[in-house]
Amino acid sequence: TGGELPALSIIDSVSRQVPGVLGEFESLEDERSDGHSNGEVYTRPDSFKYKEKTYKVPKVLLAGDHQKISEWRKRK
Repeated sequence: TGGELPALSIIDSVSRQVPGVLGEFESLEDERSDGHSNGEVYTRPDSFKYKEKTYKVPKVLLAGDHQKISEWRKRK
């Protein structure tokens, strides 16, 4: 390619820093400030074996309901 994609990535990331582009500054932070952005990501398999023991991932983590997952994390 002629470098269009990398240029668009730079334009997008730089323009997000300009006040008013996103509407609210909080949009820039999005989920980075909730403390879970680099946290666990739950996906299949729903069970796995480790050292002869089988572990099951809680169903709430596999359902994809972010509100319920957040509540589950707070309880743990």
